Amino acid sequence: MNSPLDTIPVFFIGPVPISQAVLTTWVIMALLVLVAFASTRRLRVTPTVWQSALELLVETLDRQIRDATGTAPEPYRGFIGTLFLFILVANWSSLVPGIDPPTARLETDAALAMLVFLAIIWFGVRQAGVLGYLRTFALPNPIMIPLNIIQSLTRVFSMSVRLFGNMMSGVFVIGIVASLAGLIVPIPLMALDLLIGLVQAYIFATLATVFIASTIDEETAQPTAETQTERT
Repeated sequence: MNSPLDTIPVFFIGPVPISQAVLTTWVIMALLVLVAFASTRRLRVTPTVWQSALELLVETLDRQIRDATGTAPEPYRGFIGTLFLFILVANWSSLVPGIDPPTARLETDAALAMLVFLAIIWFGVRQAGVLGYLRTFALPNPIMIPLNIIQSLTRVFSMSVRLFGNMMSGVFVIGIVASLAGLIVPIPLMALDLLIGLVQAYIFATLATVFIASTIDEETAQPTAETQTERT
């Protein structure tokens, strides 16, 4: 069994090596785009079973975002929903024989965490502007600037490590049990792996929402903090 920290190229595009994780990621992205296009191409006033399931998924997502941010979910629905669906499908790709889930590779999880980090900056700047976002690092006191910067980096780093650890351990356990006990015994473990994949996708998307919401809350609370300082 190869180390999850090793990157073994499947083929090369010029000098750039393409690993199985990257190739699987491209396939999942293409699959999600095709399913999204096919699912929204012919929406009906009287929804079909598939459309009703999609509407239920969107409504549930909107409810989660609204509860976390306290604002309208539309600006965040696309990013959080895509993040959840990609991680879910990537986690469940382990059911395909010979495929290791991309989320069991550290580089994939680091890229997802980087997207969350950039999204936090994007939504923060969009909410309060560049200076307004940078000013949040000085709350509640300018002496907290270094700690707030470290916190913004470490919390996103912890997301990638958590997802990587959980998915990598699942792949290792199923692989070891399958090699020792054959193909029938690991089936309950595969079912458990499906549940873990769903839970990890939910946790990652929820944490991303909470981190974005915390940035928005800090910007919203900023005038109040300044007012309290002036009064003091």
